[in-house]
Amino acid sequence: MPKVPAMQAVVDVLESEGVDTAFGCPGAAILPLYAALEHRDIKHLTVRHEEGATHMADGWARTNGRVGVAVGTSGPAGTNMITGLYTAQADSIPMVCITGQAVSTKLHQEAFQAVDIVDVAKPVTKWSVQVKEAAQAPWMLREAFRTARSGRPGPVLVDFPLDVQQQEIEWDPAIDTALPVPRVEPHMPRVERALDMLLAAERPLILAGGGVVLGECHERLRELAELLGIPVQVTLMGKGSFPEDHELWAGMTGIQTSQRYGNQSFMESDLVLALGARFGDRHTGALDVYRGERTFIHVDIEPTQLGKVFGPDLGVVSEAGLFLDAMLAMAKRRERGKDFSGWKARVGELKRTHNRPDDYDTVPIKAPRVFREINEAFGPDTYFTTAIGLYQIWSGQFQTTHKPRHYQVCGQAGPLGWEIPAAIGVKSAEPEAEVVSVVGDYSFQFLVEELAVAAQYDVGFVVIMLNNEYLGLIRMAEQGYGMNTEVDLHYDEHGTDNVKIMEAYGCSGRRVVDPGELADSIEWARKEAVATSRPVLVEVMIEREANTANGVRIDAVAEPEPVS
Repeated sequence: MPKVPAMQAVVDVLESEGVDTAFGCPGAAILPLYAALEHRDIKHLTVRHEEGATHMADGWARTNGRVGVAVGTSGPAGTNMITGLYTAQADSIPMVCITGQAVSTKLHQEAFQAVDIVDVAKPVTKWSVQVKEAAQAPWMLREAFRTARSGRPGPVLVDFPLDVQQQEIEWDPAIDTALPVPRVEPHMPRVERALDMLLAAERPLILAGGGVVLGECHERLRELAELLGIPVQVTLMGKGSFPEDHELWAGMTGIQTSQRYGNQSFMESDLVLALGARFGDRHTGALDVYRGERTFIHVDIEPTQLGKVFGPDLGVVSEAGLFLDAMLAMAKRRERGKDFSGWKARVGELKRTHNRPDDYDTVPIKAPRVFREINEAFGPDTYFTTAIGLYQIWSGQFQTTHKPRHYQVCGQAGPLGWEIPAAIGVKSAEPEAEVVSVVGDYSFQFLVEELAVAAQYDVGFVVIMLNNEYLGLIRMAEQGYGMNTEVDLHYDEHGTDNVKIMEAYGCSGRRVVDPGELADSIEWARKEAVATSRPVLVEVMIEREANTANGVRIDAVAEPEPVS
């Protein structure tokens, strides 16, 4: 067997695992890997901050379902990646982060940029490991990819000391392949019990979580819903797994990202079949209200998720897709099932009567009007990224989504600044797709330097900013304390000139102050992003102290505006 540099074997593994793009920045302790990457087929985007690399790999992975890769050198490169690892872990996104490390013999001597990144990363990864023998390098990478994909997906960190990288090993990629990923099949008696419970209910709901998106089983979800005539809701991470213009669409339940008809439909339900959902606290609110007297069936690929928030009436360990396959087969073998047409009609009535207005023409611009324009301007194939804040909550409440993987949000960790690098990752995975990043004025500046990456590598997308010159979500939270402290970002005429920031990076932008300008400005940005292959900003100056609908329990969400 031929001898090759250890890092050449690592690159062979990356390519065979489906990695065509990596995000990172070189440094002295990772240069052997960069030497192996040279003249290979993997495209590399040099980031301006390693956190940005992880969020780009995250967006790339969310878009195509493969394992994203971020690369950094030793010391602060790895510590800068921790937020991105946490984000991927929280949202079940498969990712491998590769870090360089000081030489093995110097680790105990506090060498320059030597940090125990393996232990630092353990709480926010599925597996964190240092390769101590060069011959292990390709096998550690193979196991890293298998771990990232297996069960509940998530991130892995692999740390390579410099002296390990510099060695040669015996390796023949012609006889190598990916390690098998075990399937998690349901126990059939539990599937049958779930179907019995579903058909015994009077007002059942199917709740699709992120596991339906990750499991690529949205079509089977739709088939089951249509076969049985059962309305479907989604969680924030499941948004896009069921078309929102479908007659069985029942909205979203939650104390923030929700619709009024979604909460009301949920309150009137008597059984919930939850597929790949975690019962996050922004979804459930007060658990006594959320649980009520209704029955819960919880299906999840990860056994330890069952009962973590509350004990379901029935738990099923399974991939969402395999569970749906089994339930569909069982349901088709049975005689004509129960008629839920009355319940479906009630959900339809709630969709017509329990809405929030979005047709405002006032100045300053009201946020819901922005999302009305977004819904009208962009088609079902558009990809969106958004992070955390009032703008994301408005997005979840008002934005229409039609397809899985097209609405991407850092749902659980919620790191500010995620949207721009994530959009670069999305566009890198789907170069021909239209990509839109919905941002807030504060979050925009957390990783704004990654605009330089998009400009350098011709990654064009639209950025729509809702600018209230406030830490709006925290201002809202402070009302409970009777204060308005350290959240006002306003200075001079408009605060930070975000259009000039765009121009400084070689990009372009416009500021909008009148709702009548929104449609033309968005259309200009779409054309400009294509023409320049660079990010284009539409900065929308919205009401400074507007609130979203919110609460602590799903039956008592406070509405900031009069509703029908």
